[in-house]
Amino acid sequence: MQITTWLALAALCLLGAMTPGPSLALVLRQTLGNGRAHGVTTALAHGAGVGLYALATVQGLALVLSSEPWLFRLLTWGGAGYLFWLGLQSLRASCGALDLPAGARAEPLWRSARVGLIVALSNPHLAVFFLALFSQFVSPGMSLSCKLEMVLTAGLLDMGWYALVALALSHPALLPAMRRRMAAVQRLSGVAMLLLGLRVLTL
Repeated sequence: MQITTWLALAALCLLGAMTPGPSLALVLRQTLGNGRAHGVTTALAHGAGVGLYALATVQGLALVLSSEPWLFRLLTWGGAGYLFWLGLQSLRASCGALDLPAGARAEPLWRSARVGLIVALSNPHLAVFFLALFSQFVSPGMSLSCKLEMVLTAGLLDMGWYALVALALSHPALLPAMRRRMAAVQRLSGVAMLLLGLRVLTL
């Protein structure tokens, strides 16, 4: 892939990752609630999920979803349901005592990885996004290495962006102040996820 083509692809993938949504709210919650390692773990797992969607798109799964409306709808309902669940969990957590010392009540890292992966995989609109995006770059007879380059670009940029967010939020100069406002953050992220779940159902 030519460098100019790759830069265009990378810019679009990065803009997609930077768009505020449930992924940002999730990384925010995991970082402030459990610490840097959990935030970064969530970011890495989310990026892996995005990479899987990109791989599925390149391999043609997005075409299947587009041609089978019932399957797309089933995945949409599942994704919306998971967003609703996360939103309600955030609203419930905001009612508790959240001004905690670093590391208190930290959940296992594998749970942060699981939730990051599920949030990515429960968003079937990623398939549509990558179908629209990759259609501008995939050409007949494109080599496997070029396709893998596209997949890795999407996944690694997503990982990098959210890991950067987690690292910035967990900076010692910022984390204590953010934790003092954790209840407000939880409420905002909970409402955001509920609204995004509702939006997914109405698209």
